[in-house]
Amino acid sequence: MLNKIKPLLHKYAETLRYLFWGVMTVVVNTAVYYGLSLFTDDIAANTVAFIAAVMFAYFTNTLLVFRQKLSWKTFFSFWGMRIGTLLIDDGGMWLLLYWGWNNLIAKCLVNAIIIVLNYLFSKFIIYRKKGNE
Repeated sequence: MLNKIKPLLHKYAETLRYLFWGVMTVVVNTAVYYGLSLFTDDIAANTVAFIAAVMFAYFTNTLLVFRQKLSWKTFFSFWGMRIGTLLIDDGGMWLLLYWGWNNLIAKCLVNAIIIVLNYLFSKFIIYRKKGNE
């Protein structure tokens, strides 16, 4: 049984690392959001939480998921892509809150969408392998 699982773990190691650190990024994002939402409006809290989460994600994705060196190029590419997802993040939060959703349920749903988009951007644009250009 272990002999069948080991090749799968190796084959999907990067994706599994991304999922783990993605969940940790959601924890950072949600904790910062929740703490700030007690004192400020939801969109401001969401934006600050986003900034904290992106900084956390940049370091974990670069060093631990895609195992590359930190560079200004990846830093600015990473942030550039994340600015686009911030618009989706804030827009999704605004829409779901407008529709009367609970703020934490809305936050979790929007985060799930953002995780998928960020993985695709990271894998195929920011951290693509040299031979895939």
